[in-house]
Amino acid sequence: MISNKSLMITALFILSVLGAYSIYKPFLLPIVVAMLLTMATYNLTKKMIKYFKSRKISAAIATLLLTLIIFAPIVYIATIGVATAANIDIATIQEVTAVIKTFAEEVPYMKEWVETGLSDEKIAGYIHDSTSYVTTAGSVGLGFIKNMVLVLVFYFIINYYGERFFELIRALMPVNKMKSAKMIHEVSSTMEVVFYSIIVTAIFEGFLFGIMVSQFGFDGLLFGVIYGFASLIPIIGGAVVWIPVALYSWTKIDANTAIVIASYSVIIISIIADTFVKPVIIKVIKEDLLKSTIEINEIVIFFSILAGMSTYGFWGMILGPAITSFLIAITKIYIDYNYKEQAIGRN
Repeated sequence: MISNKSLMITALFILSVLGAYSIYKPFLLPIVVAMLLTMATYNLTKKMIKYFKSRKISAAIATLLLTLIIFAPIVYIATIGVATAANIDIATIQEVTAVIKTFAEEVPYMKEWVETGLSDEKIAGYIHDSTSYVTTAGSVGLGFIKNMVLVLVFYFIINYYGERFFELIRALMPVNKMKSAKMIHEVSSTMEVVFYSIIVTAIFEGFLFGIMVSQFGFDGLLFGVIYGFASLIPIIGGAVVWIPVALYSWTKIDANTAIVIASYSVIIISIIADTFVKPVIIKVIKEDLLKSTIEINEIVIFFSILAGMSTYGFWGMILGPAITSFLIAITKIYIDYNYKEQAIGRN
């Protein structure tokens, strides 16, 4: 039977959690993202602690690496990319839409859509909207950068406290120590494989695209970085980059250049790199580099990233797999617990 003292402590704990939630609500997303990134890079940080004999130095180096790998390219795109987009003139847009209309005349269903969707009035509306997006990009970018800075701060703090932080989480879970450790291990292992796989494949595909477009006078670094991040988008992926680049090339360079860009993007990157090379990269990272024994269904990971990004935007590629792996882990524990309860009831 629960004593009055236990009820009072529980009530006070719940009230304190609600109070903390009301205060720290604006920081919850950066805290959760930082915690998941810490779990994804836990083994790397542990090796650095062993090498440098200092948790503070290891946390600082891990934070610097995270900044260089993930956040520096985002800031680069937000500054150079927006400036480049803002310099595209109306005449160029009209030339590109003229090319699309020419192609659409040969396709029955697209012809009607283009006549309405790419009319002069619609194009004027698109230009007006894009102008407003560019002018507001600064404020949106500042908000995103603020979240990035918070993620880095919390990432450093969680890395610095390390085991003590996760020991607290394990102690708060309403399961025994062994099962809570197993749950955190499954989430951490999943995040580790997903995180490194995303980073390596994005760099690899961005490098392939950047090298190719640089041969035709484009900024290879800018478009490579943009393509790398676009490749993280499920289903459409890099098509959001290579299609506009190919259309632009058709109007500003020649048709052969556009065909080469489109063919290279589809065959070399989308089919060979994404379909055949990417699974090999994931396997090498999982089995050879990380020595992970956890079973990860690529289809589940794919849909978890898709669902996460549709709900949380950029951060969804981290939150989606984490929430899904936690759901799978807690479901396994619940099934195990329910099975044992039924076995006790039969006896």
